[in-house]
Amino acid sequence: MEKPFQAVVAAPTFCLGVRCDEAEILALEFLPPRAEQAPTNALAAEAVRQLRAYLADADFAFCLPLQPAGTRFQRRVWEQIAQIPSHQTRSYGDVAKAIKSAPRAVGQACGANPYPVVVPCHRVIAAGGGLGGFARQGGDFFLDVKRWLLAHERSR
Repeated sequence: MEKPFQAVVAAPTFCLGVRCDEAEILALEFLPPRAEQAPTNALAAEAVRQLRAYLADADFAFCLPLQPAGTRFQRRVWEQIAQIPSHQTRSYGDVAKAIKSAPRAVGQACGANPYPVVVPCHRVIAAGGGLGGFARQGGDFFLDVKRWLLAHERSR
């Protein structure tokens, strides 16, 4: 059985579900539009505050306690992605080169990112400027979310 969200925040074309305990963010999930859900604890309230701040201003810098997650390789990819400044993108190949890996492996690690937006995997795109994949999901919904995030940041 899937754990309930501790909050749901509405963005213009999607929602973000927040899963957390009192001490750490466990996951953030992209959701189709739905009603917002009020935070159930103090950390969820802080996550909502920070997500709303980012949605209002793409230059907002997150400072949330994230639960350690992923393999050693995934954490290396996520650390590299976290260094991509707002308004900028890197290709899967760029990230792979920086950590001495392969673009496909970087893409798989991006898809496993439990903290989208906070760890900005949307800033990783295909060679030549294409979107690439997003959130390890098929379908237009997730690519539309990626397009919106990049437009919100006016990435260049």
